[in-house]
Amino acid sequence: MMSNDLTFIHRFESGNRLEAPPLLLLHGTGGDENDLLSLGQTVSPGSALLSPRGQVLEQGMPRFFRRLSEGVFDEDDVRRRANELADFVEAARARYGIAAPVALGYSNGANIAAAMLLLRPDVLAGAILLRAMVPLSQPSQADLRDKPVLIVSGKLDPIIPASNSAQLAALLANAGANVQHPVLPTGHQLTQTDLTLGREWIKAVGFLQAEKTEMA
Repeated sequence: MMSNDLTFIHRFESGNRLEAPPLLLLHGTGGDENDLLSLGQTVSPGSALLSPRGQVLEQGMPRFFRRLSEGVFDEDDVRRRANELADFVEAARARYGIAAPVALGYSNGANIAAAMLLLRPDVLAGAILLRAMVPLSQPSQADLRDKPVLIVSGKLDPIIPASNSAQLAALLANAGANVQHPVLPTGHQLTQTDLTLGREWIKAVGFLQAEKTEMA
């Protein structure tokens, strides 16, 4: 189901497995609300899928926040957009009756998900961050105690230095998150291994998050 209300153009697909956590799908630069639907269905079959379109345009390509150049972010815009997206998620939860979602983001979408974890940690149950970077150079201290996060990086990624993704993993872990950070022998593009790792991770921790939400 596609909708243009709740401040973001988005798609919502209801799930058919109560034990599967809802997913917040966050596309990369130039994507839209349709891009990650099949990825979400593969990683967590039966999950409800909430997939918004980024509201920033860069040469006509949707993104979730502005950047000054490749790898250099407008951090004031990152903060504003992360809070706007978090507000949308809370409104969508009330509209569709879903639990706090697990973010599944790729590239720019993974970066805004990381920013949401740092700025609005209660909005997400966890996150799968595919090819993510540190979104904020001086984030406030977040309480991510026991929140599960999977970061999957590419060793040959020409956009994200290995030190940057390692810094992100350390930043989230130091805030209390339960971080796993496999590094694959690939570049910025996604591979079948990304899907396999995401699916295995969801099986290991996703249902626990759903149970915690239902009991809260």
